[in-house]
Amino acid sequence: MKITNKMNLPMPFVRMAESDYKYTEKRYSITTLLKPTREILLCRRHDHEVEQDCSEMIWALFGQAVHHILQQASDGKTEFAEERLEYTLENGYTISGIIDLYDMAKEEVVDYKTASTWKVVFNDFKDWEKQGLGYAWLLQKNGLPCKTVKFYGILKDHSKSEAKRKADYPKLPVVEVPFRFDSIEEIDKYLREKVDELIKCESIPDDELPLCSEEDRWRSPNKYAVMKKGRKSALRLLDTQEEAEEWQKVNGGDSIEVRPGLDKKCIDYCSCKNYCKYYLENVKEEETE
Repeated sequence: MKITNKMNLPMPFVRMAESDYKYTEKRYSITTLLKPTREILLCRRHDHEVEQDCSEMIWALFGQAVHHILQQASDGKTEFAEERLEYTLENGYTISGIIDLYDMAKEEVVDYKTASTWKVVFNDFKDWEKQGLGYAWLLQKNGLPCKTVKFYGILKDHSKSEAKRKADYPKLPVVEVPFRFDSIEEIDKYLREKVDELIKCESIPDDELPLCSEEDRWRSPNKYAVMKKGRKSALRLLDTQEEAEEWQKVNGGDSIEVRPGLDKKCIDYCSCKNYCKYYLENVKEEETE
């Protein structure tokens, strides 16, 4: 990936954003395997072409700084920070991962993340749970027991005033999200099937790669706008065609306009989008508008 500096930020920002990481054939990390196949392979194939500005990576850099500080908490006896592990499958492909902190005495992994308060409000931790399962799998494959993975989310947009005003809003800018695992059979099946799918798709052209699901694209649902002639804004915005029609019968309006949902990840969080046929044909125009 090429790092740009359009805002002329100080060089330490640029150096932190730069990485000497290189993709290795037949090797995938746990976090990579949680992504959709199309994104994984497009990012690998076009890594030397992809550009990202360091100003867009501020929170990733903040996360690196947090990791660097917190890894100093390791006692070096039963706790190990930034532990690099890998396991090679029977087909010759290797799965790897870096554990933020592993406590052998507690049989526990601790992982630190930056996140939005919305993740807490919506209780949206499925991706963390799957990542935690992956770490547990990797540890156990290396002969290290793991019963619990504990995530600490540092909420980058936390507001004290909102915490006082809303009952469902996180009260503190840090949340603890633990997961306990009794079995790794499910994640073992997932990881092996994911690697098999990647092997199958490695020779497929870019445009023919499996399309990311709506969930993968973070697609928002369609909305249905009840419109009135001569007025630009909607009289009412509803979730379904049926609701819009019922509202129109009671309240009036001349037509119902479908407003398609947005693929939010494609727009804001996919570094390989400019090499994706789906984005270029279906999303880019909406994004421009």
